[in-house]
Amino acid sequence: MASPRLRVRSVALTRLALMCVSLLSNSAAAVGNMNLNLYRRPNIVLILTDDLDSSMGGMIPLNKTRALIGDAGITFTNTFVASPLCCPSRASILTGKYPHNHHVINNTLEGNCSSQAWQKTQEPITFPALLQKYGYYQTFFAGKYLNEYGNKQAGGVEHVPPGWDYWFALERNSKYYNYTLSVNGKAERHGQNYSEDYLTDVLANISIDFLQYKSNYRPFFMMVSTPAPHSPWTAAPQYEGQFSSLKAPRDPNFNIHGKDKHWLIRQAKTPMTNSSVEFLDNAYRKRWRTLLSVDDLVEKVVKKLEVRGELENTYIIFTSDNGYHTGQFSLPMDKRQLYEFDIRVPLLVRGPNIKPNQTSPLLVANIDLGPTVLDMAGYDINKTQMDGMSFLPVMTGKANGSMWRTDFLVEYEGEGHNVSDPACPILGPGVSECFPDCVCEDSYNNTYACVRTLSQTANLQYCEFDDNEVFVEVYNLTGDPFQLTNIAKTIDQEVLERMNHRLMMLQSCSGQSCRTPGVYDSRFKFDPRLMFSQNPHISRLRQTLK
Repeated sequence: MASPRLRVRSVALTRLALMCVSLLSNSAAAVGNMNLNLYRRPNIVLILTDDLDSSMGGMIPLNKTRALIGDAGITFTNTFVASPLCCPSRASILTGKYPHNHHVINNTLEGNCSSQAWQKTQEPITFPALLQKYGYYQTFFAGKYLNEYGNKQAGGVEHVPPGWDYWFALERNSKYYNYTLSVNGKAERHGQNYSEDYLTDVLANISIDFLQYKSNYRPFFMMVSTPAPHSPWTAAPQYEGQFSSLKAPRDPNFNIHGKDKHWLIRQAKTPMTNSSVEFLDNAYRKRWRTLLSVDDLVEKVVKKLEVRGELENTYIIFTSDNGYHTGQFSLPMDKRQLYEFDIRVPLLVRGPNIKPNQTSPLLVANIDLGPTVLDMAGYDINKTQMDGMSFLPVMTGKANGSMWRTDFLVEYEGEGHNVSDPACPILGPGVSECFPDCVCEDSYNNTYACVRTLSQTANLQYCEFDDNEVFVEVYNLTGDPFQLTNIAKTIDQEVLERMNHRLMMLQSCSGQSCRTPGVYDSRFKFDPRLMFSQNPHISRLRQTLK
C-alpha cells in the first residue's frame, strides 16, 4: 500500500513550514554572533511507545527497529521505569525525577497529571525546556503527551508547554482514530479514514515533514510518542491479518495463583476461564499488529535522516513508558503492579561514537533519559535537580559499570473508587480497573515502594505496601526470574533491615542524594540505629514477618 498522503501535510504542516521559514531567517541572521561549534552539536530523536513490554516478547515484531537502532548501537537489557503507569512514568521521563519529586501519582487530573500545578512547577524545568532555552535546540513533539493533556480544567488543547517550538499533541489518552490534536495550540480533529487519520502514520508523516522543513542552522530534538501498543489495539488495515496463530506467552507465572503476594494479586481467579484466556490471546495479537506501524515509523525517520545526511550526527532513542501483563498470576491485563513484566521496558540507542551491536546489563531507569539527553546536548546536568544520571559515558565507552548504580526506586500510588464496582459488589469500595469476572487490577491500598537491586552479587527486589498489613514482597530473581516465590519471611533479617533502610533513603531522596551507593555496593554505609528513629513502622514490619 502506498504511503498515505495525510491531511496534516496540507493543513498543519503549512503552519510548520511557515514557522520554520521564520526561524530559519532568524537563525541565519544570528550566525555571525554564534559559536560555530553550536551547529555541530548532535541531533536527538526520542521515540516513546505506550505500554510496550520487554519481558513478554514486545520487541519481537519490531524487526526494523531492532536492526536500525539496536544493531546499529546499543541495547540495554535491564531498563526499568520509576512507576508502572503512563502519566507518572512520562512525567519521570520529562523531568528526570522520581514521582515523589514531580508529584504526578496517577493518570487523573487530581493525581497531578497535566494539572495546573504540574504546568506551573514542573513543565518549565523539563529537559526539552532546558534544551530550547539554554542549548539553542529547536524542539518538536508529536503524539501522546500526558493522559489528561487537553483537559479544559487545565487549559485545554490551547496550552502548549514551555520548551516546544512545534507541538502536535494528542488530546487525552491513546487512540488510533477519532481524536483531536493540538497543533501549536489549535484543535485539529481527525476521523476514521485510514489514509488521513491513522494516528501512528500521522505521527510518522508529521515527523518526516519536520525533518524536511526545520532549520538547518540549529540542532534539533524530536520526540515522537506513539499510541501503540496501548488499547484499543487498532491495527492498520494492511496488518489486521498478521500473527493469526499467536498466543500470549505461557511463562511459568501465566495463569497461576499469586500465592504469598499482596491481597490484590491473591484475589485473581485461578485458573482463568477459557473465554478469558481466549480474550488475552486475541489482545496479545492485536498489540503486536499495532507495533508493525511503529516499525514503519522508525524506518521512515531513520531513512529520512540518512537521505538528509544527518543520521551519523543524530542520537536515536527507542523505549516505552511502562511494561504490560496478559494473564500473569491470573491478572487479565494492565501495568500497575511491581513485577518485572510491568516495570521492565526496552531501551535501544544509536548515535555518534556508539559502536554497533552492543548490549549492556547495567541498571538503567527512565529517570535517566532526561539527564542523558541533556548530556548529549552538552548541557551540565549538575545544574538541574534531576534524580537520574546520564548513561552517555557508558554508551560511548568513556566509563565502565564499576561506579554505576546498583539499585533504584519504584513507587506507585494505587487508585480506587469510593463506591463498590457494580459488577463486583463483594469486593466493596476502594477497587478499580475491574474485569467482568470480578478480578480488579488496582485499589487504594495497591500503594507500594520497591528497591530494585542489580549488581554482580545480587538480583533482588524488595517492596513494602502502604497498608494496614505493611505487606512485604521480596524476590531473588537470580533463582526465581518469574517471581513465583515471595521470600520475605525466610530471607536473612539483616538483609531485610538493610533493604528497608535503603528504601527509606530513596523515598526521601532528591537530586544527587538519589544517586548514592546501594546496599550491594561496597561504598554503602549502613547504620541500623537510623532505621528506628526514621521509620516508625519498622517494629510492625518485624512483627508482620515473623
